[in-house]
Amino acid sequence: MPDPVWYKSLYWRIAFGFIAMLAALLFAQGLVVLWLTDRVVGWSAQSPQQLVTSVAADLSTALTRDPGLMLDSYVRDEFRHIYRPFAVVMTDGRATSNRPNGLPPTYVRAVQQRLRRGEPLTSVDPRDGGRGGGRGGGRGGGRGASPEIRSGDSPVRPSGNDPGGPPPPRGSAVAPIVVGDAQIGFVVIPINPPPVFVAIRELGPTLTWVGVVLLAIGAGSAALLIFSPAHRRLRTLEQAARALGEGRTDVRAVEAGGDEVSSLAHAFNRMADDLGARAAALAASDRARRQLLADVSHELMTPLAAVRGYTETLAMPELNLDAATRSRYLDIIGDETHKLEALIGDLLDLARLEGGGSTFTMEDVPVKELFSRVADRHGPALRERSITLDVSVTPPDLTVRADGQRLEQALQNLAANALRHTRGRVSLAAEATSEDTRMSVRDTGPGIPPEHLPHIFERFYKADAARSATKASGSGLGLSIVQAIVERHGGTVTVSNAPEGGAIFEIRIPRPDHPPSD
Repeated sequence: MPDPVWYKSLYWRIAFGFIAMLAALLFAQGLVVLWLTDRVVGWSAQSPQQLVTSVAADLSTALTRDPGLMLDSYVRDEFRHIYRPFAVVMTDGRATSNRPNGLPPTYVRAVQQRLRRGEPLTSVDPRDGGRGGGRGGGRGGGRGASPEIRSGDSPVRPSGNDPGGPPPPRGSAVAPIVVGDAQIGFVVIPINPPPVFVAIRELGPTLTWVGVVLLAIGAGSAALLIFSPAHRRLRTLEQAARALGEGRTDVRAVEAGGDEVSSLAHAFNRMADDLGARAAALAASDRARRQLLADVSHELMTPLAAVRGYTETLAMPELNLDAATRSRYLDIIGDETHKLEALIGDLLDLARLEGGGSTFTMEDVPVKELFSRVADRHGPALRERSITLDVSVTPPDLTVRADGQRLEQALQNLAANALRHTRGRVSLAAEATSEDTRMSVRDTGPGIPPEHLPHIFERFYKADAARSATKASGSGLGLSIVQAIVERHGGTVTVSNAPEGGAIFEIRIPRPDHPPSD
């Protein structure tokens, strides 16, 4: 599988998602700040004098309507939306504010002290606690003088008798609360904007809660859009891994997505495929082992039963067997013993070939000599059954890179198989191609039924019922040995039926300069 596409990578998605979430949070926080600022600025658009005049008129109306009005609750409920703090000071000593934390701590006390002394609210110093500071108050109203109090729209500043010079240009706006014809209190507000810490203290909780909510929403959205798909696929991969651990080799993970999780799922699926193939191979090997044990037991039991039966017969003292019968029984025992010996030898030989325990000596072997030894070996059987053997080698000096003894063994087995199933002609042919050397053994027998062809090289498999030209039968291991020998040479052996009848076994051994392709 190719590497993950960079823009689909989980790392890049996390980075882009974090940047997008941060930008969205900053944008939303900016909107909230603008909304709060709009509310503050909306009221700040009024001058301080206009604000206190409006508030004083509202309080005058409310107190005229209800003299027993709970002033503190009324001010906080009606004017809590005004972010600029102001103070309401009554002549009877009551005082309140819409935002008490937004005023200097001694501001209201200074106003109350002046009212108790009957001084006009022309200048208020929140730091003197009411110890002086009226007009012409000398040193008591000098350098420590605080904001002046405006009356109407005309600011009234402290006198210039203060040797330290005039106080800073700070002041307050004041408006009277009138019920009937009497002034029963005043609304006072500093002219200058509140300090920064006041704005932080007032707006901080709102901005904090809004930020927390936005952060939670942003984190939830990022988790839903970025991590949730990967989490689902990881859970699927986890479930597939658990199922694979439980022995289910058919489970596969989802490879969609194009990111690191997809690469991991692809690697997992490849591992599952390999494990499935190995499990299938092990199961097939186990079945083959069981079948081999059953076949070997069956093949061994037949001659062993014959040997035992005839031996027990010869050992019976009550039977008076003549010499001819006794000799015939002994011959049968000998034949069955030879069959057992040949069968066990074939089994050992096949086990060594398939297990790699046999060492091959590779050399250039003349093919004509191989065919000559095969003809010599089966000469008596050919003459006895009047079977013609044809040999063809092209070119005549053709050689093959092989183990001579093992390749001759394969050809001898094929020739013996052909002789068992024909009464006419057997042909041995060889030719060289640009890639391999091809050797074939052909007979003119009845051929092999198509349904038997895929199984003809299996251990103990016999198709004698179909090729019944003779009742002779081998152990069922000869063709398996042929296949093992040819495969150890890196070649292949195939079987087919000729159009005019008979079976054709073909061996292909690759030339040294053309090794077999995978």
